[in-house]
Amino acid sequence: MQTINTRRTIRKYKKEDVSGQLLHELLTAAARTQTMGNLQLYSVVVTRDAEMKARLAPAHFNQPMVTGAPVVLTICADFRRVTDWCANRQADAGYDNFLSFINAASDALLYTQTFCNLAEERGLGCCYLGTTVYMPQAIIDILELPRLVMPVATITLGWPDEEPPLTDRLATEAFVHEETYKPYTPERIDAFYREKEALPENQEFVRINGKATLAQVFTDCRYTRSDNEAMSEGLLSALRRQGFLS
Repeated sequence: MQTINTRRTIRKYKKEDVSGQLLHELLTAAARTQTMGNLQLYSVVVTRDAEMKARLAPAHFNQPMVTGAPVVLTICADFRRVTDWCANRQADAGYDNFLSFINAASDALLYTQTFCNLAEERGLGCCYLGTTVYMPQAIIDILELPRLVMPVATITLGWPDEEPPLTDRLATEAFVHEETYKPYTPERIDAFYREKEALPENQEFVRINGKATLAQVFTDCRYTRSDNEAMSEGLLSALRRQGFLS
């Protein structure tokens, strides 16, 4: 059983299935998480079928855990259900706007984190796929998501078949601000990032990418300006098609 201090991202899974009963228990329990207005502005698409996982894989840059995990969960910001409820109850819904997407996305991400915590407590392993918002239209088309439903998170789920090392984290003082936001002076940046930059695995990361600093690996290789701008356009386009940017 994992605690938050020893949690690991799991990308390799045993062939053992995750039972429908256990998955249902976890999906149900996670719904006790916080939610705006008690509206539960999320939906979860459960993918077990191998063919469907293979169709989803390109939208996640063919990361092997998408097809290797017994279960793939796509968590969506969902104002469709509430809008349909309003339409059936003589209420005029005004949720086709960006604020509504932010509210629904917040609900969906809160649900996602709560689900992961509960799943890991039961011994399951999870991997959160940030790629969900990189090519959302492909996921929308494959999962047949209607207007006012937007994918915001994907979780691969299964019984761990690896125990990777813990990843580093910044000191608490690096991200906690007392009363007001404190500027990050060069001296504070040095203090907060010195340990991270000194880790042998991060120094090797810099070397194999032919860069001078760890920051350059992120700006020039992993999350480039051109990629961010192109994927931002794709995200905005998908939000328009799904009715959140009318």
